[in-house]
Amino acid sequence: MTLVIIGLAVSCFFAFNVGASGSAATMGIAYGAQVIKKKRTALILSGAGGLLGALWGGEVVETIGKGLIASELLTVQAAVIILSVSAITLFFTNMIGIPLSTSEVTVGAIVGVGISLQQLYLDNLIHVVTFWVIVPVAAFALTFCFGLVANYWRKKRKHSANRKISKWISILLIVTGFIEAFAAGMNNVANAIGPLVGAGVLPKEMGLLTGGVFIALGSILLGGRVLETNGKRISTLTLTDGVMVSGTSGVLVVGASLLGIPIPMTQVTTSAIVGVGATKNWTEIWRKRIIYQILKVWITSPIISLLLAYCLTEVFLRSNFYTVVMIASGILATLLLTGFGRKAAVQTQKGKTRSLKQEF
Repeated sequence: MTLVIIGLAVSCFFAFNVGASGSAATMGIAYGAQVIKKKRTALILSGAGGLLGALWGGEVVETIGKGLIASELLTVQAAVIILSVSAITLFFTNMIGIPLSTSEVTVGAIVGVGISLQQLYLDNLIHVVTFWVIVPVAAFALTFCFGLVANYWRKKRKHSANRKISKWISILLIVTGFIEAFAAGMNNVANAIGPLVGAGVLPKEMGLLTGGVFIALGSILLGGRVLETNGKRISTLTLTDGVMVSGTSGVLVVGASLLGIPIPMTQVTTSAIVGVGATKNWTEIWRKRIIYQILKVWITSPIISLLLAYCLTEVFLRSNFYTVVMIASGILATLLLTGFGRKAAVQTQKGKTRSLKQEF
């Protein structure tokens, strides 16, 4: 009973943070462009979209709860490990400034448990990971094509600005932002409640409603800072750019959710923004650090949570401390060697600098 309560608490906390980070960010473009002037209004819209989307997230819940490991292996203990690892990993990486995807972290944790218990649906996992590559690439390609068309249209109408058209684009920006919030709730609610549904702790319908409510609460009560940051970070986008980014990301993620695929929405949205930016300055966009940040996120998110979940499962479910000690020793040795390597490189560089000074 204690484990069930812990699992429910972690699940609700997880959903709350999904709303505060993912759902709240979906109205950032509209708020940053002053289409929605009041912060509270933007947060309520994103929260409502997240709640409605969560109620339609059943297909992704099935994948998270039963599609990657056998349902009989997903006990309450395993579900608590998955949720705890996901929540702790997200919290830790947020503290050190590395943004991670909730979907990748959760899937990584499930895979870690599955590897430890020697039961993993590899075909389904490959299917999911394939979509992690295809959907962001599709987001980039679509917004790039839309951007080319939009740039051509802007040039044609350069000397004939139309307030009516601008007003309709503003309305469309709010609509597409709401669609993106809907998509965030639809896809991400499974990360918070999927393991508990798979373990039989919650009925699916009750889990979707509970997760959706906490996503909405997180967006409304704790999403202000994310909304401000996101609005300022992407305020250079025009209204048309915002419609293309939000609309493309939202529709692609909704499509993936209907197929039951947990998708890293942060990467999809970022890829869409990069696609729009590439139409304006193709060579410069590839020099930006955001490209390398996307790659780092894709690689580190599932690996960190996989290792943590594997180690916890080995200790608490299999009572196997030897493997965990070996993994921890390997990681520690790598960190120490990396640290010594960097220190040696710095000392070598300093030595070279002193030699050059002496020569001159």
